[in-house]
Amino acid sequence: MLKINEHYLKLQASYLFSDIAKRMTAFQEANPDKDIIRLGIGDVTHGLPTACIEAFHSAVDEMAEDSSFRGYGPEQGYAFLREAIAKNDFQARGADISPDEVFVSDGAKCDTGNIQELFSTDAKIALPDPVYPVYLDTNVMAGRTGGFRDGRYQGMVYLDSTEENNYVPDLPSEPVDLIYLCFPNNPTGSTATKEELKKWVDYAKENKALILFDAAYEAFIRDDSLPRSIFEIEGAKEVAIEFRSFSKNAGFTGTRCAYTVVPKECMAFDSAGNKQAIHPLWNRRHCTKFNGVSYPVQRAAEAVYSEAGKVQIQELVNSYLENADLIAKAIGELGFDYAGAANSPYVWIQGKRDSWEFFDMLLNEAGVVCTPGEGFGKCGQGYIRLSAFNSRENVIKAMERIKKALA
Repeated sequence: MLKINEHYLKLQASYLFSDIAKRMTAFQEANPDKDIIRLGIGDVTHGLPTACIEAFHSAVDEMAEDSSFRGYGPEQGYAFLREAIAKNDFQARGADISPDEVFVSDGAKCDTGNIQELFSTDAKIALPDPVYPVYLDTNVMAGRTGGFRDGRYQGMVYLDSTEENNYVPDLPSEPVDLIYLCFPNNPTGSTATKEELKKWVDYAKENKALILFDAAYEAFIRDDSLPRSIFEIEGAKEVAIEFRSFSKNAGFTGTRCAYTVVPKECMAFDSAGNKQAIHPLWNRRHCTKFNGVSYPVQRAAEAVYSEAGKVQIQELVNSYLENADLIAKAIGELGFDYAGAANSPYVWIQGKRDSWEFFDMLLNEAGVVCTPGEGFGKCGQGYIRLSAFNSRENVIKAMERIKKALA
């Protein structure tokens, strides 16, 4: 008799964004003449930068000729892209990351979900609340938690991120093995200073723990004093892995390209207490379960680092940040407290009511889709998240509708 992995049965009924999609579909079917403005899921809306499109087309043309055709590429990514990443995203900011520590993939979501496979099932996990659901759900699937009770999984160490601590969680009060951090944060939009990240790096060293650092939104940081990478912190290469994506800055949500940095100094331990390098373990997993990102997509990603690409990327980022400013201003005028917007494409809003109730009200009364904070964790109850990933025209229209609905 074939048995299932019963840890899947612990998961809540469905994935947060699936619930949102179902409610949107039901509303649209009941109101076919009403248009919906989507400020919920963090999907970009602008086309790919011209530099990326040109590189994409050129690479596709190469694939049409026998002399320049490429079949299977290196699972870790082509050298031209790994070198560009190491030079521009890390070395340029004083972080000593080498190209062979970069693993190109098809998404940061995939990598943050898959990385846990490298670690023992009895590892003690700490993660912020509210949190991106993938971090939590993949560890539930792996069997690292007990059942779901009172809004949380038993056995997980939750790090409350609240208005009182500026949505930057405090260090755990107990030893943990694996720590998830995300800055600029999804969903709260909060950022962490170098001093705050240094505390986490020191904690990880002292407790022989590992930090999984999601920096998917680093391109939206406007404050030059804030770190864009955890590897800007002394000692982080020994205790941290970083995840990045081309989805939010360059619009690759539909073409899929991201990367993970696993420093060679980064260690975990076997059952005998001996140090084991994580780099070769991730390389083995990558080579076994992944066949690489397509050559045209990697050439398009390389163009992000061209002179034209850098200018075009910044224009895209600025447009979304301007939208975030518009949202924050309108929400503030309505009397709501909020976080984010300053260095993030997200605005985290204290809704003064149940999260799903606020979601339904905005959908039904304003035709605007948000993300209910409760879906990100217990500390998200009473909050909603608005995304700046849309056109300026739609954001202005959405704010006008929300103001009218709440008048």
